[in-house]
Amino acid sequence: MTDEPRPDTPEAESAGAAVATPTETSAEGEGQQPAKLHQTVEMRDVGPCKKHIKVSVDRNDIDARLGEKFSELVADSNVSGFRPGKAPRRIVERRFSKEVTDQVKTEVLLASLEQLAEEHDVAPLAAPNIDPANIELPKEGPLVYEFEVEVRPEFDLPNYKGLRIRRPVHTFTEEEVEAEERRILIPYGQVVPKPEGDAQVGDILVADVTTRDGDRVINTIKEATFRIDKQLAFRDGMAEKFGEQVKGAKTGDRKQVDIQLSTAVADATLRNKTVQATFEVKEVKKQLLPELTHEFLHNFGVHSPGQLHELAGVILQRRLEYQQRQAAREQVMQHIAASANWQLPEELLMRQARKALNRRVLEMQADGIPEHEIAARRRLLEQNILRSTELSLKEHFVLQKIAEVEKIDVNDEDMENEIDRLAAQTNETPRRLRARLEREDMLDALAAEMIERKALDLILDSAEYEDVPLGQQDQPPALSTSEEQAVPGEMRQPEPPAEGETNPS
Repeated sequence: MTDEPRPDTPEAESAGAAVATPTETSAEGEGQQPAKLHQTVEMRDVGPCKKHIKVSVDRNDIDARLGEKFSELVADSNVSGFRPGKAPRRIVERRFSKEVTDQVKTEVLLASLEQLAEEHDVAPLAAPNIDPANIELPKEGPLVYEFEVEVRPEFDLPNYKGLRIRRPVHTFTEEEVEAEERRILIPYGQVVPKPEGDAQVGDILVADVTTRDGDRVINTIKEATFRIDKQLAFRDGMAEKFGEQVKGAKTGDRKQVDIQLSTAVADATLRNKTVQATFEVKEVKKQLLPELTHEFLHNFGVHSPGQLHELAGVILQRRLEYQQRQAAREQVMQHIAASANWQLPEELLMRQARKALNRRVLEMQADGIPEHEIAARRRLLEQNILRSTELSLKEHFVLQKIAEVEKIDVNDEDMENEIDRLAAQTNETPRRLRARLEREDMLDALAAEMIERKALDLILDSAEYEDVPLGQQDQPPALSTSEEQAVPGEMRQPEPPAEGETNPS
C-alpha cells in the first residue's frame, strides 16, 4: 500500500486519477446485488500495524439512495390531510427527512465498509474505531469519513520448502524414566519434616523471604512454602538458580537467591531487573512418595506399577516430540521471519496476550504434554508477556500467510475430530470440552492453532533433517511455581480483547 489516494476502479487507478471513474448505476431489482458505490480511498501508515483510512463516497450515489427511499415513502406513507400514497413529494421529504437521512447514512456506511474490505488489501485485527453517530450525511457534496484501524503486518514470504533442519534425538535411559516417574508422583506424596535439613531438589522449604533492589526493601513474604527445583517461578519473576542457591539449607539458615523480574511487575522501574531475595529458612520438609495401590494408580489410567513406568516413558517421548517440533518451528521462523523486520505495537500485544497464551496451551495439550508441565511452561511465557506474545504473534502471522498461499483451512469435521482428540487427553467428554472452549472464548484460538499446525506440517514434510544429540540446553528446566510475588502490587495484566476484535488472521 502507498500513502496516495486509491481510486476504486481499475480505469481510474491506471490513469492516476484521484476520483473513481463513474459507471452506470442500475436499479436494485429483486434478487439483484446493490450497485457498487463510487468511492475513493486514501490509506497511509500511522504506526506499526496501523493505518489511517479516508473514504469519500460520491454524491450521486447518496442522492440515488435518498431518491429511492423517498419514492417508496410517497407511495406508501400516510400523511395527515392526504389520501394514502397521494401526499406531494416535497411534503413527504420534509416530514421524513431525518429518518430517511439516518437510514441512508447507515446503509451507505455499511456498503462502503464492505466494499472497502472486498476491494482493498486491508486485514483488520479489530473493528475500526468508527462511531456512526459522529458522522453527518451532508446536504451537498460527498460523504467523507475517516478512521484508524489495526491491520495485519505486510511482508513477503521467502522460500519455505526444502529447508534443512537440525532435529534433536535422544534415547531415554532407565534412570531418566525413573526420575520422570518420581516427578509424576511427587504432587501426590506426603510432606513430612526433615529435621536434619540438608535441603535437596524435591524437598520443601518454608521460609520468610525479603526481596531487595540494592539497599531498598521491595517486599517481605512471611512463611511461604516452596518446592525445590532447579528453577523457581514467582508470579512476577524467575529464580533461575534456585535449586543451586538453596541447596543444603537447614532451619535457621539464610540463603541469597537472585530473581530476574518480568516485564509485568507492578513497579515499572523494576521491570526486567535482577533483584536479590533473602530466604530465612523456617523449616525443611521432604516428600514421601505415595503407595502404589491399585486404587491410587487409577488416577493415571493405569493398573500396575509396570504400566505407570511405561506411562513415564510415554510422557518423556511426547516431551521429546514436542521439543523436536519446537526446535523445528524455531528454525523455520528464524529462516522465514529473518526478513520480516516489522514491529507490533505494545497495545496490540497486551490485547492479544491472552489469545496467544491460549493458542500455546492448546498446542501443548494437542501434543500430549501433562497439565502440570503445561502450567509451568505457561508461567515461563507469562514472565515476559510482551516478548512471548510478540514471538507468538509473529509466528501466527507467518503461518497464517502460508496457510492462505497453500489454501489451508479447517472445517467442522476437522474441529470435531480435534475436540475428540483433546477430550481423550484431558479426560473430559467432547461435549463438556466444547462447552468449556465456548465459555472461555477459545474455539477461535483452537481453529487458529489447527491452521498453524497444518501450515507447519506442510513445511516440515518437505524439510531435510539432520539428527543431532539432544543437548542439555534443549531440555526443559525442572521448574516449580509459586503464587507469591517478588514485587507487591497489581501486575500488568493482558487486556481483554477490544469489542469486535477478531483473531489476528
